[in-house]
Order: sequence, then structure tokens, then C-alpha cells
Amino acid sequence: MKNMIIASTSTVHGSGYLAYILDELASLFAATEEVLFIPYARPGGITHDEYTAIAAKAFKTIGKTVRGMHEFENPTAAVANAKGIFTGGGNTFLLVSQLYKTGVIVSLREAIFNGTPYLGTSAGSNICGLTMQTTNDMPIIYPPSFKTLGTIPFNINPHYLDPIEGDTHMGETRETRIKEFHKFNTLPVVGIREGSWIRVMDEKITLEGSHTARIFEHDKTPYELETGSEIKFD
Repeated sequence: MKNMIIASTSTVHGSGYLAYILDELASLFAATEEVLFIPYARPGGITHDEYTAIAAKAFKTIGKTVRGMHEFENPTAAVANAKGIFTGGGNTFLLVSQLYKTGVIVSLREAIFNGTPYLGTSAGSNICGLTMQTTNDMPIIYPPSFKTLGTIPFNINPHYLDPIEGDTHMGETRETRIKEFHKFNTLPVVGIREGSWIRVMDEKITLEGSHTARIFEHDKTPYELETGSEIKFD
């Protein structure tokens, strides 16, 4: 039975790391005192130790300890034995590359499907979808595959931003980029705004948090999904 929180971000404006979602995490990880942290995405190029320390500080406030994946000699065994897992944000290309390089991509998928509680933020949320092709990140490294965990039957676009009315910026919007994706792919895409997350309990997938989500389906007009709604596709 899958037990997951797939969040747009680790930090919303004006709050500390994971602060906006700590009550949910206390419930998600209620059955364990230690959470395995996957720091491979390394936001801003920080070290694995530095990133793990950031996660550990946040989890300490809800009485949990954190150990980084890099501290284990056998990463796949660490995932298999974990009672709770958190994959942090950063660069999705780097994260996916490392998951394949270490062989963790298979064991992580198995752990989630076997019911190990899982939290993903940003890049750690991108990998929950069928592919990583709707990430916002720069391709700083070339992963062996764009295929990811497939724990949900659609793709994620975290940090989803709406076009700003009256803005003279001439670059592409997120919606434009997702439309480009749908010229070559038919997978649905869920754009999650900051402060919102997706809750997965086995096969039930629900949008939670402060905002609606933007839903993109191939050859359909994008639409809004209200918070509290179940996410389903035909």
C-alpha cells in the first residue's frame, strides 16, 4: 500500500524548511523514529552532508532523526531497510542520474509499493511520476533514462507558476512548456503550486494544501482542480 506525500516545494515564502507541512510529516512518519534522506539532487551544488544537516534540523522538530543515503555502504540495502524515506529537491537530472548509478531506482520503487512512507519535494516529487520530462531544471548531467519511479500514473510539474497578467516578459510560460511536452507525449501532467501537495494512500490520490492544481491532458484544454479533490484520469 503506497503511503506518500508529493510536495511542490520544501519551503514556502516566509517559512522555514518543511515548516508548512511538518504536521503532515509527523503523521506520515509516525511509525518510525529515523528517516532515510536521499540528498542526491544537491540544490545549489551543496554537499550531501550539508543537505542532510538541513533536513535533519527540520525533522528534529517533530522528534525524528535523519540519516543521509551517502552514509551507507550499500544504498539499495539502506532503502530496503528504511522505515521512512525523504528525497529532497534540487536538480532532477542529477538526482535521476545518481539513482540509476547507485542502482537505487529499482529498490526505491519497490519500497514505495511495499508501503514504506515516502516524502518527495521538488525533484523528489518529479521522480514519482512516469518520467522526469516535465521538470523545470537545467540538464546539467545526462541520466541513463528519463523514466522514473512511476508510483503515480501521471507526471508532475512542481513550483507551477501562472502567467502574470500584464507582464512584458517574452519568455515561455510553464503552460507553454507543458503544451510542448504534449506535442510528443500523451501523459497527463499535474502542475502543483507552492504550498500544495499530493497525498497518495494506496491507489487514492488527492490534492491537498492551500491552492488548486493546474491539470494538463493531451489534446484537452487545461483546467483547475480544487484542493481536496481526488486526482483521476480516464
